[in-house]
Amino acid sequence: MEIKQEKSISSYDRGLLYGDGFFTTAHVQHGQILLWDLHLQRLRTCQQRLGFSQLDWQSLDKYCKDVCASTSQGVLKIVVTRGEGGRGYLPPEHATPTVIVQTSPYPAHYPALHDSGLRLQYAQTKLGHQPLLAGLKTLNRLEQVLIKQEAQQYDCDDVLVEDISGNVIEASVGNLIAMRGGKVYTPTLHNCGILGVYLQHLERNNHIQRVDMSRKDLQAMDALFVCNSLMGCIFVRSLGEQLFDLSLARKLKSQLESGVL
Repeated sequence: MEIKQEKSISSYDRGLLYGDGFFTTAHVQHGQILLWDLHLQRLRTCQQRLGFSQLDWQSLDKYCKDVCASTSQGVLKIVVTRGEGGRGYLPPEHATPTVIVQTSPYPAHYPALHDSGLRLQYAQTKLGHQPLLAGLKTLNRLEQVLIKQEAQQYDCDDVLVEDISGNVIEASVGNLIAMRGGKVYTPTLHNCGILGVYLQHLERNNHIQRVDMSRKDLQAMDALFVCNSLMGCIFVRSLGEQLFDLSLARKLKSQLESGVL
């Protein structure tokens, strides 16, 4: 395993040629990598399910903690590729993974969104099905690129995305959480979508049911939230023409983050 912090990468790297890799993005605060155990578990899961060579987790842990030690507020991104080699799509039998560690400033617009809530629209672009990759945060993110391009056409903060069967899956920036009558739900991710670190964090402290969701289901919800490891959990202000009770959404968000649901 080779750990790099520079911006360059070999033109023969399989991550560049085929998207043969995975990544995670973490919030750094006061020198600490928040939810670090879940980020490491995400990387391990991707490494195992994609058949990568074993990584030196102890070295990666120390390297990332050293890089972030002096950061008061920022972002840590870890990208793992299978490295170079192989014949076409077929990877080499003993590939040497490349690990790229990047740091960047924390997004400045997130605090304002926590106060105002998110305005959502539905995306027309649909997610395809591939159960073998469902839940993983791989480097193959062309669907999300198309979704982000589409979202620029709308007067909103983000878009909700459905799969090709019409099931609501996620927002472009994170997982969706819905609440009704004191019960908490999130879409199933059997065929597509990303299992986010912050969603897993909330699932450790709350009873969140993973269910199939449609547009009609969302119309009956008391509140909606979008979450990821950088912005945390943000309540939804509106979804298309549907408006939500903001005082109720703020109250439910507090309960969700306190782990009492």
